[in-house]
Amino acid sequence: MTERFTKHATFVVEKTYAAAPARVFQAWADPDAKAKWFSKPDGFEFRVGGREYSRGGPPEGPIFTFDAVYQEIVPEERIVYTYTLDSDETRISVSTTTVELIPAEGGTKLVFTEQGAFFDGHDTPEIREHGTNEMLNALGRILEEQGQA
Repeated sequence: MTERFTKHATFVVEKTYAAAPARVFQAWADPDAKAKWFSKPDGFEFRVGGREYSRGGPPEGPIFTFDAVYQEIVPEERIVYTYTLDSDETRISVSTTTVELIPAEGGTKLVFTEQGAFFDGHDTPEIREHGTNEMLNALGRILEEQGQA
């Protein structure tokens, strides 16, 4: 029988972008903009109580399913969502994420805080934090390509 366990963890990733909070917020709020640095959503309803849903993965598998519900949205300031992440048919984590957008000299400081429950060793906080850094670096590249506003 497989041993069941839960690892709880919180991590924080901070990035500063040379873009106004309105542009950074739009990169989260618009499905076409978000698809440039995150997975393309199969469903996207950016409002409190709305869902974001996507499925995908490498050709050799597994298929990952991201299923989020927006809990709080303050335009250009804060986004809070809860989400599950599945690998094929296995639930690997449940998280609460807060994205804070803070005006900074020449741009925006983004503070990404994730509080997660990671199940049975299928995923780890360290792997998730690494992936989050990569995701937020991709967001930075997109904002940089679009130029300052």
